[in-house]
Amino acid sequence: MHILLADCQPKVRFALRVLLDRQPGLESVGEAVDAEGLLAKIETAHPDLVLLSWELPGLAEVGSISALRRVCSQQKVIVLSGRVGVRKEALAAGADAFVSKTDPPERLLDAISECGQAPKGRAVAEVSRALSGGVSAMV
Repeated sequence: MHILLADCQPKVRFALRVLLDRQPGLESVGEAVDAEGLLAKIETAHPDLVLLSWELPGLAEVGSISALRRVCSQQKVIVLSGRVGVRKEALAAGADAFVSKTDPPERLLDAISECGQAPKGRAVAEVSRALSGGVSAMV
């Protein structure tokens, strides 16, 4: 499964890339730091799934996820945020799943698997031990 990372924080993108690269069948195909870059990367990278920060700069200007859905209707979208309270809003806006940045890495991998039925390898346990804590603790 080809995954595009969209988050303005370099450390978060790095941690996500490390997590994904250790999973068989998952591949990071690009990164975006703002909504404009995200739209451009979707056109060139053709990801199967987008890991999208709810706080991505410019996201409000493009009309949130519903506007992105017009451009990336074929891709699954998992919203990431440190603010658990935006879960309902993200799902209502068209996200396929929501994962808090405080959730353990397994939760993100489960959401990816549910969205794309990508296989999860034994590396999950290794990454979990190495990066114990939430997704945000991976940085």
